[in-house]
Formats: sequence, C-alpha cells, structure tokens
Amino acid sequence: MSSSRIEYSEKYADEENEYRHVILPKELAKELPKHRLLSESEWRRIGVQQSRGWQHYAIHRPEPHILLFRRPLGTDPQTGQIDPELKRLALEEYKGQFGLRGN
Repeated sequence: MSSSRIEYSEKYADEENEYRHVILPKELAKELPKHRLLSESEWRRIGVQQSRGWQHYAIHRPEPHILLFRRPLGTDPQTGQIDPELKRLALEEYKGQFGLRGN
C-alpha cells in the first residue's frame, strides 16, 4: 500500500493530550480489523508514518477509514516518552491559545 495516499490532519490539543486523525484510502480500511484498535506495529505496517508516542485511541464508526490518534502533551517525538519541560511548554501554549493563562 502506498503511504502517499494516506492523509494526515494538523495536530490539535486539549489540556492533557494532542490529537490528530489519519485518513486512509477506503480500500485499505476494508482490510483492517473492525472492532478493535490498532497497535503501533499494525498502523505502521499499513503505512501510517508519524513520530513516536501516538496511540490509536478510538474507532470513528461512521467513517472507519479515519483513524483517531492521541498522545500526552509533552511527548518527545523521538523517544515517545513524556518530557516534563516539553509538557510545561505545550500546556502554556495551549492555555495561551485560549486565554487561560494563570489558570
């Protein structure tokens, strides 16, 4: 399967996680398990390419070709581990975007 046909959303966040969704070609999605989440090795095997730390966390039942991913704020993209300083900076950025500084 060519990973060039896989589409990636921009990242978005809340106070705990950053998120993104990945849109697979519908013909590829037909071959995926229907009632369970994919492990990292499974989504990488089908051609999804993203940094470390992402977890397939939900099935979007109306459109099963859209995979929903999340990872904790402050995750180091090279190690997949949470870095306290990266987490602090990401939380500051999130609060700044929504005028929540000082909360």
